[in-house]
Amino acid sequence: MPKSKVRKKNDYTINPANRTPVKVKLGPSSPVYVSVMLGFMLLGLAWLIVYYLAADSLTWMNNLGAYNFLIGFGFMIVGLVMTMRWR
Repeated sequence: MPKSKVRKKNDYTINPANRTPVKVKLGPSSPVYVSVMLGFMLLGLAWLIVYYLAADSLTWMNNLGAYNFLIGFGFMIVGLVMTMRWR
């Protein structure tokens, strides 16, 4: 059986002159950013705990009904989304 020809592979290198530079902010996030991020998460948790424990005595919270879950989880999701930008 005849041997197949070996093909030479071309090196595909990226020309650095063709790349556009991207500015990247280095360094850790501000402590204020981290505080706000954690604050949103804790605020959502506190909202749900207060709803479960004291909704009967707080008429305005009792009137919101199931929207309390939306508000509480909404705060927590905002904090979670902020973690994507945290360094």
